[in-house]
Amino acid sequence: MAAQPLQSPVDRSGPDPTIRLEEPALADGPELWRLARDSRVLDVNSPYSYVLWCRDFARTSVVARDGSVPCGFITGYARPERPDTLFVWQVAVDPGYRGQGLARRMLDGLGDRAAALGCRYVEATVTPDNTASTRMFESFARGRGCALARSPLFGPEHFPEGHEPEVLFRIGPLPPPAQAAQAGQAAGTVPGGAARGEGAAG
Repeated sequence: MAAQPLQSPVDRSGPDPTIRLEEPALADGPELWRLARDSRVLDVNSPYSYVLWCRDFARTSVVARDGSVPCGFITGYARPERPDTLFVWQVAVDPGYRGQGLARRMLDGLGDRAAALGCRYVEATVTPDNTASTRMFESFARGRGCALARSPLFGPEHFPEGHEPEVLFRIGPLPPPAQAAQAGQAAGTVPGGAARGEGAAG
């Protein structure tokens, strides 16, 4: 049985310091599937795939928790042929937690961890009409003092009928975590900074 929807909080503004960012655990698989489903934007994969992701790619993924319940996640992996590159696969935030920069905060935390693991680049694909994700990755690149290169990756011919093309965003090289924090302060951004509309990416 699918997990029941969260009782979404109301009247939230600004980052909530009580929300913890952690590596996902096996038990988070059903909640990640629910968050992807409830985004109404992401391609929803099988529940099994999210459980498997929590087992095999926990170090390159992040889950946001309000208490014990996940309210957002990013799934990512180091590319097998380019282990210096973290590919961000999906980003989702529960509707009741949007508008407070949680997606950007998760991406910052994951970027720090990826840099510590030896990743120098972050990649993601974004559809042309996904303005929220575009702004989030642009903000992340600015906060790290990194270049963001765009190039076509997957066209409509690579998908079943009706799927939009995917543009590759490549950000880097990433500075070390401490240097990235200094760059963010100089640019006037902090972890959890304002990236609006962070419902989904990928």
